[in-house]
Amino acid sequence: MSDADELFLRIIAREVPADVVYETETTLAFRDIKPQARTHVLVVPKTRYRNVAELAAADPGLLADVIATAHKVAELEGIAGSGYRVVFNTDADAGQTVFHVHAHVLGGEQLGFFGRYRS
Repeated sequence: MSDADELFLRIIAREVPADVVYETETTLAFRDIKPQARTHVLVVPKTRYRNVAELAAADPGLLADVIATAHKVAELEGIAGSGYRVVFNTDADAGQTVFHVHAHVLGGEQLGFFGRYRS
């Protein structure tokens, strides 16, 4: 595990400061330090899994907790009624840079399309 992969564990342990938005027994939600939308909050399970596929296979209940926390964040941020996006980047080609599964909750403005179109 690299230093980057340990970052979220250190945030969960409160060794690294973060702007915490919401916390449950199993998840922690905090603001992204490089926001890609007006609202950009990361939701991480307190137990480390490499990516969403690994989490889904090992602990579907915890994956459900992550999604429930993402919705709660949207409510707290006032974007649940206007629309929001929940994104999991899975592995490097998809843009995952920290290999501790995390959901991005994005909203608070009109979001554009994502991904690249290739003909």
